[in-house]
Amino acid sequence: MLHPDRLFPSDPTQRAIARRLYGEVSALPIISPHGHTDPSWFAKDEAFPDPASLFVKPDHYAFRMLYSQGIPLEQLGVPRKDGGETSSDNRAIWRLLASNWHLFRGTPTSMWLTHAFETVFGVTERLSAASADRIYDRIEECLHKPEFRPRALFERFNLEVLATTESPLDTLEHHKAIRESGWKGRVITAFRPDPVVDPEFEGFRDNLAELARITGKDTATWDGYLAALADRRLYFKSFGATSTDHGHPTAATADLAPAEAAKLFDIVRRGGATAEEAELFRAQMLTEMARMSLEDGLVMQIHPGSFRNHNTMLFQRFGRDKGADIPSGTEYVRALKPLLDRFGNERDLTIILFTLDEDSYSRELAPLAGHYPALRVGPAWWFHDSPEGMRRYREMITETAGFYNTVGFNDDTRAFCSIPARHDVSRRVDCSFLARLVAEHRMEEDEAADLAVDLAYRLAKNAYKL
Repeated sequence: MLHPDRLFPSDPTQRAIARRLYGEVSALPIISPHGHTDPSWFAKDEAFPDPASLFVKPDHYAFRMLYSQGIPLEQLGVPRKDGGETSSDNRAIWRLLASNWHLFRGTPTSMWLTHAFETVFGVTERLSAASADRIYDRIEECLHKPEFRPRALFERFNLEVLATTESPLDTLEHHKAIRESGWKGRVITAFRPDPVVDPEFEGFRDNLAELARITGKDTATWDGYLAALADRRLYFKSFGATSTDHGHPTAATADLAPAEAAKLFDIVRRGGATAEEAELFRAQMLTEMARMSLEDGLVMQIHPGSFRNHNTMLFQRFGRDKGADIPSGTEYVRALKPLLDRFGNERDLTIILFTLDEDSYSRELAPLAGHYPALRVGPAWWFHDSPEGMRRYREMITETAGFYNTVGFNDDTRAFCSIPARHDVSRRVDCSFLARLVAEHRMEEDEAADLAVDLAYRLAKNAYKL
């Protein structure tokens, strides 16, 4: 099912160059510095139960499309917050995916899943209503074998390092278990403080109380609150964390005087903040997190511009991350200025900016990253982690920021078996982009070959201090 020249240029000259460049990177180890896979998979190393639990239930790319065509999430086995009934017939869930496979034509989801079906499980026929049971049985048979357990697949995928993402309130018990098991696979955590820095996050006040309990710090005071966050950052570092991750609605930053910041914290802590006060607090906390990153060395990732949980009914019934986070326009130049005035010229600080707003690539992100030593631009992310999105990203970023103010590729996935597929797509698209530059005599092929390795491997490893 997988053509060897997929995603390469149709022009014969460029295609030949792309093939040669891809040959330099296709077998490189995978650096996966930002994602949402479940660390318990690697701690327990239990067999994945069935194809639906592996490919459908955890992957909002899959069930989002099906939901858009009127298939309830309950029929797809997605767990409800209230414990209400959802389908437990995993074969029926798989048949739903298969009978609606045509919906994914031309999408990156189709490419990722086809890659996983063929390269991981040896499936060589297209998924359809007619083939559903045969493919289900083939994958299920494989999953019962020890070589298809999470740790074995980790090694087979040539994963050098995989970062998961956890809340500051997480005990990191699964990361402890991985460490104590003696397994050599490198699975690290990343610090995602949204539940305790966003006053509009559900349960914010209770989250502050829990933060106080686990750190022994007084989170009823501004200084105690900051000390508690610094304490948790160091705890995460002790389990391998090299980065923090901030999913704010906007890129707004602020640099308030300490007394003003303390007064604002008291307002949000008591639960009476207006929307404007909540936004100002988040803005202040991005600057505080940058200060802490300069002190403890953690790389800072900011990915604003998502209207989270846009579908209120789904959020109330199923909770977060159910495919209803919608991109919105995002402004960076003025929004980041307070933070950059204070820290933008720090060479020992790395802040990686992501966006869901492609219009900002050439107008804002490339010029900012092409100037400030502290800034880098993250790869085409989330809605744009697709072949066309990756091409647009390279075309719009490179002329101003170059390649070396970007950070390679991160896969940002919850679906474990799609990680190699996503990296393969990125490597093929980058090699195709470089092949055009070589064919147009804008770069020598030996430079492109070196750059292809940087884009596939070195840039992410260096940017994330891995």
